[in-house]
Amino acid sequence: MKSLELEVFLCRSDNFGVLVHDAETGQTVSIDAPDAAAVEAAAARRGWNITHIFTTHHHIDHVEGNLALKEQYGLEIIGPVNEAVVIPGLDKSMGDGDSFLFGDHTVNVIETPGHTAGHICYHFVDDKLLFAADTLFALGCGRLFERPAADMWHSLQKLAVLPDETAVYFGHEYTLSNARFAVTIDPSNVRLKSRAAEIESLRAEGKFTIPTTLGLEKETNPFLRAADPAIRRNLLMEGKTNEEVFAEIRKRKDNF
Repeated sequence: MKSLELEVFLCRSDNFGVLVHDAETGQTVSIDAPDAAAVEAAAARRGWNITHIFTTHHHIDHVEGNLALKEQYGLEIIGPVNEAVVIPGLDKSMGDGDSFLFGDHTVNVIETPGHTAGHICYHFVDDKLLFAADTLFALGCGRLFERPAADMWHSLQKLAVLPDETAVYFGHEYTLSNARFAVTIDPSNVRLKSRAAEIESLRAEGKFTIPTTLGLEKETNPFLRAADPAIRRNLLMEGKTNEEVFAEIRKRKDNF
């Protein structure tokens, strides 16, 4: 089984578009469809024909291109079962624990409610790729629009058990802001400070911060580290539950 090819590009103002291409079958999937023109341009650059869209959640900046791309390519749209009625052009709905093949590549579906009620992530198991959209960002997590903090904490734990070497592709270039905030929550984390400096340099040069790895996030992302004693001391929350600490971190980020 050959490795998949990826094309990463910006859509809209700060959305990441990602195309995943299987050279053996010629299949190409767009992870979400933030903007049809940007996705089409990326496919044209690589000479790929888009055969699928894997939708993660219903927000307009992730589905706006669905119908135009479906008309252009005759592709198949897969999306979350718990948001099926609001995903434009949906052909197949998937829920937590479902699995399917993209070429010869196994894709597991992980339901991660929090940002939206039915948000799903796509885990390409053997390729060690996770498309986390607006659940897990580099040094961040999605805003809680449709589910409480405890639900998002549980969702993040489902991702945290995947292998540390898993490459994480996320939905937005929010990393610089996330890094500046993370240091306020975890100021004694030497690895985080080093990473924040690296991110400052990357963004100053106009370079992307995607992908990250799950192992790196577990070392530096405060939203995955609610159990860490240093963070708890810094927040004066040493006797609180992980869910309560996470909720406080998310609240602070909302107001950062």
